[in-house]
Amino acid sequence: MSVHRVVPNIPVGADGEAGTDASALRENAAFYGLLGFEEVMNHGWIMTLASPTQPAAQISFMTKDETGPVNPDLSVEVADVDAVHAALVREGAEIVYGPHDEEWGVRRFFVRDPNGRVVNVLTHR
Repeated sequence: MSVHRVVPNIPVGADGEAGTDASALRENAAFYGLLGFEEVMNHGWIMTLASPTQPAAQISFMTKDETGPVNPDLSVEVADVDAVHAALVREGAEIVYGPHDEEWGVRRFFVRDPNGRVVNVLTHR
């Protein structure tokens, strides 16, 4: 299995909880911009910032996952999402969502890790 990157998903919004507060996305873009991050993706509900010199160094901010049943805690981009899904199913892992082809160009599924965290496993199509 080949991992391309791991990205934490930080919940943002009203009262620090996941919500629909788009201003929280802007505030985080401004703050993390001071640390050198630049916006590389923004769907209005999830925004990803990356280092311009180390593009795999990323952080995402999410108000509410628009298609998944829960907000994942982190995302792991892999070379072959279907192979990873099959391996996890064989091992009895709890699949929370998917696999799904999303309109924004990824195929993904959610799986619960041994600590109860939800991991968004994806590959770009």
